[in-house]
Amino acid sequence: MQPLSAPQEIPSVSAGGRLATGPAIAVGGAAVALVVGAVTLWVQYGTAVFFETIAAGFQACF
Repeated sequence: MQPLSAPQEIPSVSAGGRLATGPAIAVGGAAVALVVGAVTLWVQYGTAVFFETIAAGFQACF
């Protein structure tokens, strides 16, 4: 009995096709830092002051 198709090699991932790990790690680290900062502010100031601080920060930037 003959196989239906010839065996094929699995293509290997080339160096150019890989995900850029350096920038991905940097973006992930920045996201984690923002979340940790937000949780820290929330714990320190409470919910009402936390939201007012965030709103004041946006207002100062824009």
